[in-house]
Amino acid sequence: MSLRRSVISSFRHLVIPSFRHFVISTISVLSVFAGEGAERFQKDADRMLAWTKADNGLYPLLADFTDHYPRRISGSDVLEKGLDWIIASMRADGWDVRTQPIMVPNWKRGNESLSMTKPLKRTMPFCGLGGSVGTQNRPVAAPVLVVGSMAELRQRSAEAKGKIVVYNVPFTTYGETVAYRYNGASEAARYGAVAALVRSVGPFGIQTVHTGAMGYNDSLPKIPTGAITLEDALLLKRMQDRGETVELQLSMEAKWMPDAPSRNIIIEIKGSELPNEVVVMGGHIDSWDLGTGAMDDAGGCFVTWRALHMMRQLGLRPKRTIRVCFWTNEENGLRGGKGYADQTKGEKHVLAMESDAGVFAPTGFTCSDTGMVRKKIEDIARLLTPIHATHIETGEGGADTSPLLPLGVPTVELMVQGERYFWYHHTEGDTIDKLKENELNDCVYAMAVMAWCYANW
Repeated sequence: MSLRRSVISSFRHLVIPSFRHFVISTISVLSVFAGEGAERFQKDADRMLAWTKADNGLYPLLADFTDHYPRRISGSDVLEKGLDWIIASMRADGWDVRTQPIMVPNWKRGNESLSMTKPLKRTMPFCGLGGSVGTQNRPVAAPVLVVGSMAELRQRSAEAKGKIVVYNVPFTTYGETVAYRYNGASEAARYGAVAALVRSVGPFGIQTVHTGAMGYNDSLPKIPTGAITLEDALLLKRMQDRGETVELQLSMEAKWMPDAPSRNIIIEIKGSELPNEVVVMGGHIDSWDLGTGAMDDAGGCFVTWRALHMMRQLGLRPKRTIRVCFWTNEENGLRGGKGYADQTKGEKHVLAMESDAGVFAPTGFTCSDTGMVRKKIEDIARLLTPIHATHIETGEGGADTSPLLPLGVPTVELMVQGERYFWYHHTEGDTIDKLKENELNDCVYAMAVMAWCYANW
């Protein structure tokens, strides 16, 4: 027996008029809890499931793009040429494409190298962290101080002056461990260090280095900083524990250039009844300058494009407008997300959805709302049972949708089986071969069903 029927049965003897409004209201609210609100979309969901299970066009499309336009860091020619390719491909697919002009940060890596000079001579895998200063046209050569935490750095602060501080911090969660990547240089500079290195932020490595954004405390000296491999961080720690003097030589050409022009890309299906109310979904199309950004986050972008393509192929016209946005500059500035919120502030967004956690097997969504929006999301998620993506938990959504949160827009983000995500995150290993076609298609189904049902609620 459905919950709604159970409620009706429980109240069938309540005939006192003063209770009638209460009973009807209670039944109406509980019908959402029972999942009956989303049941009316079951046939649409079934058609979408069949379509995505048969689709063999998304994976090669994503591969074509990422093979030809890798390393799409903001301010680069390759990002802008990649955007041109996407716009042309969307127009060939029959879409009316519009763009939003965005000025983006423009950090250039340049040449870089790291080598050990004592007690062994060897070249070490290395990458500068995004936003770091360079070594000012001459190498930095200095002894090493390896620490396992900020607390240990403070305890050994007298040893840090003139040293290259190495943070050998094991990966716990991204949120916890990335603090060393972002704040490590300034904390090392506080005690007189000449450079800082972080153990790559990830749980697994095969001599791979992970880049990512860092920041400076403007009240402290700005020293060069970068990432080394998990294996080399452990090597340096073993050498230090044995009492060996370890010296490194670091060279970086990194520098900031003036902001550069870029664009958000937008396509949409206009709503048939409420065209001025918008469900927006998307991902960020920029990436770091290592790898191809297939999972972070071209895959998230292309999944939402494919979801909209599928709706049109199936002849589905939503009540509200469903929009896809490819946001630019998420990785080192969030200018695309902020610009989108600013340039659409006159529109009514009813939901903002993002896919930026990889496009592996979907498991559900996070949701910023804990009230009736959350109940709708949970109800819709029942339709995702065929792909086992029914889990809903509280979360603030993705980075690019975060500027919409203060405007009162509820946000959701696709969750996936992300055990492997941080193996390849911000590395040369972020390539199309890490993704599976069936999982990519399941992500299309999850995003499409959520957007379609909410836009028609």
